[in-house]
Formats: sequence, C-alpha cells, structure tokens
Amino acid sequence: MKKIQSYGSAENRQIRIFVPVKWNKTVTIGKRIAELKNTIPQHVTLVAVSKNQSCDRIMEAYHAGQRHFGENRVQELMSKKDHLPSDILWHLIGHLQSNKVKFIAPFINLIHSVDSLSLLNEINHYGIRNNRVIDCMLEFHIATEESKYGLNLEEAIRILSSDQFRLLQNIRVIGTMGMASFTEDEDLIFNEFKTLHDHFQTLKNQFFSLDPVFKDISMGMSGDYKIAIRAGSTMIRLGTTIFECKN
Repeated sequence: MKKIQSYGSAENRQIRIFVPVKWNKTVTIGKRIAELKNTIPQHVTLVAVSKNQSCDRIMEAYHAGQRHFGENRVQELMSKKDHLPSDILWHLIGHLQSNKVKFIAPFINLIHSVDSLSLLNEINHYGIRNNRVIDCMLEFHIATEESKYGLNLEEAIRILSSDQFRLLQNIRVIGTMGMASFTEDEDLIFNEFKTLHDHFQTLKNQFFSLDPVFKDISMGMSGDYKIAIRAGSTMIRLGTTIFECKN
C-alpha cells in the first residue's frame, strides 16, 4: 500500500492510508457518515452537500451527528432552513450573487465562494445590519474549465491589499476554496489542489501570519476528496458520497 503525502499545517501533518469506501443501496446515510469520519483525518471538516436532498434525508444525516451542511443555491437553502434544526451550520458553497446576500446574512455559518471585493462589501453591509461578523473564503479558479468561478492570486492580493478591504469589520476571511478540473487525470487534480494550497500559504504569510482564524482550505468533493486531503485540504464538500441519490 502506498503512503500518502500530506501538505497540512505542521500540527496536522500526518501520513494516512485511504481505503476506498464502496456503498451499496442498503447502506444508510448514517453508516456512510460514520465510515467517512473514521476514514478522514480528524482535522478535516466534513460538509454534507445537501442540494436536491429532501429534509427527511438531511435529518438522517443530522441524526448521525452531522452538523455542517452545504447548499449551492440561496433559494433552495431558504426553502429548507426553517424546516430543519436551528443548530445546523449552513455553508453556502455555490456562486453567490450580491442581491442574494441579504437572505442568508442573518444565519450563514460560512460563505465559501467569495470572488470579488464588491461581494465582500455586500456581505459586510449585511453583517452590520445583522450585528454579526460573517465568515468567508476567497474562491480561486484553479481548474482548466473556464466555466468555473474564482480569483487568481494577483486579484486576491489586490483585494487584501486595498484600503477598502481594511475597512470591512463585519466579515472575516478564514481561508481559501477551489474546485479542480472534472477529469480522471489524478496528477492534474493533485497539482491544481496543490496550487490552491500554495495560494493559501502565500496569503497566510503575506496578510494573515498573526491571525489564527485564517486556517482552512475548502477543496475536495465526492470524486476527488482523497486527493484533496493529500494536497492539504481541511474541509471537504461531499454530496454523492453521503446521499448517493435522492429519493
């Protein structure tokens, strides 16, 4: 069996052996979550991507101890939120339009997909209105597909260096997020994730060296999360692996 290299922070750096988890139709959502949590490193947060899932299926995951849930679209998130427990930690992982920020600002746990200073301004505005600081991640474009959203490193540095950013007191940038190319080329996927890890480290060194809150890298979905963890992910976003298919 092959040892897997880890690029996490010094305190989290470790060697892991990943055994593929193969589900059948009789395996429950709770069993899948338990197996995943036994497989991934303890420092990696599992976000269950619940898009297109019913509240009943989300509750199956909830009863198995899952609390972090991710939605791609604000409209779907809002249609579910009030029908589910209030201690769920909601993540917005899809592209966010500025005119939708006001709906999620009162409760959202983390916005993964910030790709402009104007969006940060809008999130900060509604953070002030709701008397809270809203955690965000900067989304980077690391894939070969042009259709994916995200910043490049120069754009991110420009945002964080700006006087305007320094005035934003009701947002907190806690890390970086990205999506790899949709491909079977594992070397390409790893290199793209490693690029995101390197971007994280660059921003950490240049802007957040004394800020312990800037510590997370959100990368890895059902098809590539093992590769993402090898490359230093601290947060994976899994839908199919947990829910497999909707009822």
